[in-house]
Amino acid sequence: MDWYMMNCELLATCSALGYLEGDVYHREPDCLESVKDLIRYLRHEDETRDVRQQLGAAQILQNDLLPILVQYPQDKALFDAVIRLMVNLTQPALLCFGKVPSDAASRHYFLQVLSYLQAYKEAFASEKVFVVLSEKLYNLLQLDWEQRQEEDTLLIERILLLVRNVLHVPPDPTEEQGVDGDASVHDRVLWALHISGMDDLLKFLASAQVEQQWALHVLEIISLMFRDQSPEELAALGQGTAGAEHGEDTRELESLRQRELAEKRARALQRPSRHSRFGGSYVLQGFKSIGDRDVVFHKGLHNLKTYTHDLGKEPQRVPRHRQAAPESEPSRRSARNVRLFLRHFCQDFLEGCYNRLMLLVKDQLVREKAQQHDETYYLWATAFFMAFNRCRGFRPELVSETVGVRAFHFIEQNLTTYYEMALMDKKEATTWARRMHLALKAYQELLRTVQEMDRSPEQAVRDSSQVIKSNIFYLMEYRELFLALFRKFDETKQPRSFLRDLVETAHLFLRMLERFCRGRANLVVQSKRVRRKKKPRAPAPPAPPSAAELEQLWEGLAPQLQACLEGEVPLPEDVVPFDAASETPVEEQRAEALLRIQECLRDSRVPQALRLLRSARDVWPEGDVFGAADAGPPEETQLLREILVAPLPSESPAVTPGRGKTVGRCGPSAHPTAGHAPEEPEEEEEEDEEEEEQTVQVSEKEFNFLDYLKRFACAPVVRALVLLLRGYAQNSPRTNHCAARLLHRLARDLRMEPLLFQLSLFALFHRLLSDPAAAAHQELVALAKFILGKFFALAATNKKAFVELLFWKSPAIVCEMTKGYSSLQEGEGTTRSRVSPWTPQEEQELQELYWKYKEVEGGDIIAAILAHLPPPGRTRRQVVKQLVRMGLASSAKDFQQERKGTRIVLWTQEQEEELTRLFEEFQGSDDVLGNIMKHLTARRSRARVVEKLLGLGLVAERKELFKKRRRKGHGHGPGPGQAAVSVPAVPAQDSSGEDEDSEEEEEEDEDEAEEGPMEEHWVPEEGAGQDLAQHLHQEGLAGPLRWLETCLRRVAGDREEDGVSHPVPLVPLTEENEDAMEDRRFRTLLRQLGLRPPASEQESFWRIPAALTPQQLRRAAASIARHGHDPSGSPQDPPEPPGCPQDPAPAEPLPAGLGSDSESEEPVPVPIPVPSPVQPRTKRRRELASEDEDEDGGSSGTEPAPAAPCSEEDEEDEDPQPRGRRKRIRCLEEEEEEEEEDEG
Repeated sequence: MDWYMMNCELLATCSALGYLEGDVYHREPDCLESVKDLIRYLRHEDETRDVRQQLGAAQILQNDLLPILVQYPQDKALFDAVIRLMVNLTQPALLCFGKVPSDAASRHYFLQVLSYLQAYKEAFASEKVFVVLSEKLYNLLQLDWEQRQEEDTLLIERILLLVRNVLHVPPDPTEEQGVDGDASVHDRVLWALHISGMDDLLKFLASAQVEQQWALHVLEIISLMFRDQSPEELAALGQGTAGAEHGEDTRELESLRQRELAEKRARALQRPSRHSRFGGSYVLQGFKSIGDRDVVFHKGLHNLKTYTHDLGKEPQRVPRHRQAAPESEPSRRSARNVRLFLRHFCQDFLEGCYNRLMLLVKDQLVREKAQQHDETYYLWATAFFMAFNRCRGFRPELVSETVGVRAFHFIEQNLTTYYEMALMDKKEATTWARRMHLALKAYQELLRTVQEMDRSPEQAVRDSSQVIKSNIFYLMEYRELFLALFRKFDETKQPRSFLRDLVETAHLFLRMLERFCRGRANLVVQSKRVRRKKKPRAPAPPAPPSAAELEQLWEGLAPQLQACLEGEVPLPEDVVPFDAASETPVEEQRAEALLRIQECLRDSRVPQALRLLRSARDVWPEGDVFGAADAGPPEETQLLREILVAPLPSESPAVTPGRGKTVGRCGPSAHPTAGHAPEEPEEEEEEDEEEEEQTVQVSEKEFNFLDYLKRFACAPVVRALVLLLRGYAQNSPRTNHCAARLLHRLARDLRMEPLLFQLSLFALFHRLLSDPAAAAHQELVALAKFILGKFFALAATNKKAFVELLFWKSPAIVCEMTKGYSSLQEGEGTTRSRVSPWTPQEEQELQELYWKYKEVEGGDIIAAILAHLPPPGRTRRQVVKQLVRMGLASSAKDFQQERKGTRIVLWTQEQEEELTRLFEEFQGSDDVLGNIMKHLTARRSRARVVEKLLGLGLVAERKELFKKRRRKGHGHGPGPGQAAVSVPAVPAQDSSGEDEDSEEEEEEDEDEAEEGPMEEHWVPEEGAGQDLAQHLHQEGLAGPLRWLETCLRRVAGDREEDGVSHPVPLVPLTEENEDAMEDRRFRTLLRQLGLRPPASEQESFWRIPAALTPQQLRRAAASIARHGHDPSGSPQDPPEPPGCPQDPAPAEPLPAGLGSDSESEEPVPVPIPVPSPVQPRTKRRRELASEDEDEDGGSSGTEPAPAAPCSEEDEEDEDPQPRGRRKRIRCLEEEEEEEEEDEG
């Protein structure tokens, strides 16, 4: 429809509604038809929502629809049509557009529609409107279900939807800028809803037995009513004097006043007694300027502390994808009368409606009767009303429906689902993070409720609390939940409020678990471990008979066959070679018929064999596979003899039609072995795969709290705590206490103070100690002084402690810092592989071999030594390290291995001309460097190509070769020619120097260029990756290999079950698997198995292509599993970690207040459930903690005090720091990798 014609028709339709004269609205005779026309126009609007925008600009709802609704409620048809139209006009903008548009034009339309919705909400802040709606709803609810018509039910639903739409409209931040306590538009709508009695109708709908179908509608409306409220503030309202109610404001103002007074005192001390026009000039010794001289400072000395080289510089703009996630809408304090009404509503709702409504909603969610993501309202209600009940005279019977093991399981299940979807659905990760935050708040409130039950004076309540804690502490999923959330915390997707609640919940869980363990000597918990064991093999089949035995057997069968052919022996009639009802394809059944004929002949069942041959000839006459149709006795005799001696495969499903055809025609010139020999290895692999089964072994073991706490001693947890404490001035006292207590547990209880020796944390301590208002944060000040004191005490004996400040540390590195860097050299720590020590005899033999081959010119000394070393075999890196330790070589650089084909330094004239031609050809493409690397004849690294382009003057700077990012909306993916090459956004560094870092980058670039493009439908070859998998297993990557094998088998099973193939991402959930995905050789193995790397910047994970069949996936998994286990059949035990202090010795006293567990309850804002796009369904829900986590190494203590052995849980689940990131062993690792590549 034309735009101008649409405007004219809308104008005429709106004019036919009526007109407003004063406070009286006069409707036209065609008012009802005009309303229906407007509904029809809205149904056919375009993607810009033009009709909706024009009606909003004309204020049809404010000037026409609401007056009609108020003055003509008795006209049932008109009232119903107006309600339908208003429900359509007030629906959320997110539902109109599907999602928040990314392009500027669509986003403008989105914001325009949103502004009209905010105007609608202000118009609904009228008591008259809600009085009419309440009366109509009351009259409809008075009807019995026998009298209630379908139109009445639809009108009830539309009224509830209209109230939901009005409450859902977000506030306008530009219009509502009042202070706390002022009445906002949302408050005025709530007050009108209260005055009209709509809140009582909502409570009736929530509690009535016959109104169960409106449970989710009512819960959604209630969640929107309490959107800006805090349960703690509502519970505290009216319990004391006005001064007590505003205690939080008083404390905040007092803190600001102390900070202001301290700043005034500091400025007074800095100001000189008399003014001087000459401030003087000073030289700052040790502070270098741009050149080699010291900085000359031309300001007063009182400004010296604020001097930095960054003064006057423009701050660097943070890219959008690296910016911190925005916080949800800040909670504001509503007007007092509104809060009093909401508090009474909460009390009545808890006493009469909560348990029943939550039961109905939970039942609809479990039975999947609700819409997608409706569980977010359930999670919000659980957190909000349980917090209100806890703060308002705790009564456990009011929230009994959501207190129990089932409630914990439901919330943990949803939290795990949101966690996995946030990792997989990158585009909607922020939305999944908001849902995850709601689930975490509900989980936190459940824990707090159980904690309150422990303090109940009733013994039955305390016993119920003990039962709940016994269940949640016993199961492994609840203990692993917080570790996984800490490890995968991403500040660009999850806001700081999520981190705050995560820290507070983890602190509460650890505190409850510690107290639970304190009163029990031997606490037994459940432990799960993925085991792969081999099924008991059936007796090995007998060896195939030799040719002589087959000839002898045929001589015995010949008389019987002759008798059958002459009719002397009757043939059986029940032999059927074909089953029409079987799922086996017809071609495979033909191959099975050949095998059955051969089995009958070898079992001396000649009549059955002959009958089966003739029946198969009738079923499959084409191709003369079972002989010609007119075959006589001589032809049948010859054919049966050929089938008897043919080496057919033992597994019938592996026989293909072509193969069977070849066997059927076997003769003097076509031997049947030609069709079967290449497929025998595949059949053997399938047999091996069937003989292995993967089981989740559930066992019980004794629980040790310190061993569990050591799981938190890792870099992700410390990094998250430091990030939260950066805003200590804005945090609540409870948040700072929880963060400080967690750091104290890691540093003091585990004796791992060096774990906190990090430069960013020390910078935070410096800012805290120099803060004028530091007196309000005594606990953090005590922690800072304690950690700094420990650091300077260690720095007196370990001079490398200052360098260690630059790195996040693992427990193994902490042990090295305290006990010495050579204490974990030979298989003691988690960062070393299991290497047997060198005996004196081996050292003597190594020295003799070194002196023997040292003088050989042009040879590789290490390769010659490795060839003559006796078992156990050593790797190249181990030999080089031992030679350096024995003093036979100064460093590993003395044994650098020449890379083959990668050191092409000189460019010929033809190669330069080719490079110039390729540059001119692809100069205008999105990926200039990638296209040049793809078409370059001589293989060179990206660094060499970039260097040559700069030398030829074809580009002025490196950023001209950066890969250009396409704007979203211009395309949905790379084209056929672009998807094959993946070029990094930043070119490789200059490789002209010979330092180790540049060589490592150059080698990685060359390997990427050597691997070349990955075809989408590329099929791996037979036995691909076996040798490389064996090398990776020897290098300590057994855990990631088992994880990869499990993923391949799982996807194969899913594809067989569903019959549909989709690309499946490989999402590593542990640090060990993430490090393996960064390993160059592990990625090479993935390519050999046919897996696809990320195709563009939109993808983050490797994927299992849809083109790989289940058979190919199982074949790839079997090739990994063949070398993924000990050949002897005994599993290799993980290395024994150093001792871990179970009962730490008394340490020096800590300043008062740091180690206390005092809790100060603070109001915590509750986020609202936000409607979001459709959730992609996952077929199978994976475990939150990866199955490979149980195979990681353990951690170690840091103090030289006597230590008890580590428990099994800590030994298996500790994630070590990736050793490849430590510069002091990088060179040795490079030599090891080169050696393995040559061996492979």
